[in-house]
Amino acid sequence: MIRAALISSLTLAGCAPVPGGSADGFDPDYNGVRTSLLEGDLVQFHVTMSGARSGSDVDDYAECAAAQYALIRGYGFARHVRTTMKQEGGNQTADAVYTISPSLPRGLRTIDAEVVVANCEANGIPTV
Repeated sequence: MIRAALISSLTLAGCAPVPGGSADGFDPDYNGVRTSLLEGDLVQFHVTMSGARSGSDVDDYAECAAAQYALIRGYGFARHVRTTMKQEGGNQTADAVYTISPSLPRGLRTIDAEVVVANCEANGIPTV
């Protein structure tokens, strides 16, 4: 019985998070979001991060910012318009534009703001 408990404890210890990063070595620094209302429901987000595995990590950060911004403004949805990315030294930046709306907009890259914000929180990605 003691042996089974010890094996269970060791198995769980292998699941513990690695201090200072994840087990896969992903240790991002989210270096901030600048938001600009362009016109009406069109919003621009400049995000910067270091330690990204790929451009999709930076894109996720921008999407999290857009979703939270939509909620702050009292809207439930957003639609991706465009994103341009750049890498400078160890930092990756994204210039992303989204529309925000109270109802599900037309288009392919629409997001439900509440669902996305919850997902961002679960994955440790900060929002606005």
